[in-house]
Amino acid sequence: MIIVTGATGNVGRTLVRTLTEQGREVTAVSRRITASDVPHSVRPVPADLAQPAAGLPSADAVFLLVGGDLMMAGDPAQVVAQFADAGKIVLLSSQGVATRPNSVSHGVAFAAFEQAVMESGIGWTILRPGGFASNSYAWAPSIKATRTAAAPFGEVGLPVIDPDDIAAVAVAALTQPGHTNAIYELTGPELTTPRQRAAAIADAIGEPVTFIDQTRQVARAQLLTFMPALVADTTLDILGAPTVHEQTVRPDVERILGRSPGTFADWAKRNAEIFR
Repeated sequence: MIIVTGATGNVGRTLVRTLTEQGREVTAVSRRITASDVPHSVRPVPADLAQPAAGLPSADAVFLLVGGDLMMAGDPAQVVAQFADAGKIVLLSSQGVATRPNSVSHGVAFAAFEQAVMESGIGWTILRPGGFASNSYAWAPSIKATRTAAAPFGEVGLPVIDPDDIAAVAVAALTQPGHTNAIYELTGPELTTPRQRAAAIADAIGEPVTFIDQTRQVARAQLLTFMPALVADTTLDILGAPTVHEQTVRPDVERILGRSPGTFADWAKRNAEIFR
């Protein structure tokens, strides 16, 4: 049996569906999950991993998502200890552990969970993705309403990754041999700028979308409505002044899956209805 935490998120939802299609027994864990959120053969378990409690079943393997709430409130060792009987843990971490090691939000917090997994005595695989293509969901309301997309640093490119490719790598790590005690950095196949991503969404919906280049100050004010200042500032640093490491396309997705990672344009076409 495989436990998938964060089962209703951008990675977890695809991961649960793929594992189920493969005939795997899956338990889906999220704080407010219900049976309607998962395929009929999947057991939903509402749980807050930051508050360890009985109720999580034993598993052959665990996909462990470290979301914002868990990073801020969870004790890494206690969180990992809830899965002490598992044969393997696949941790969804962040590229920031390597590129922003002194950042509390992007480096230090994720590194603490990585250390807890590595010291658990359980076989582990760590996934370190860069930026997600699905971050562009933030544009959906403005694209729907006014066919505009606003972002700072419109000409700065990053190799954002399709969350479905993260899920595909996670499936391999959870179900196939050869991934124990490995760290994978996951990126898309090419650099794209915010302006190019807005144009790709326009192509996907068949309507023009006007890109608005925001100042850092305006973007920061928007980010502060849903994230702490430290997280917002580091996020803007990555978007505006990425390191060479953060702009480098990594080979791990292609090496593990035997195919190139999907492009942002592929992601936009698959999710066009969200922006219409």
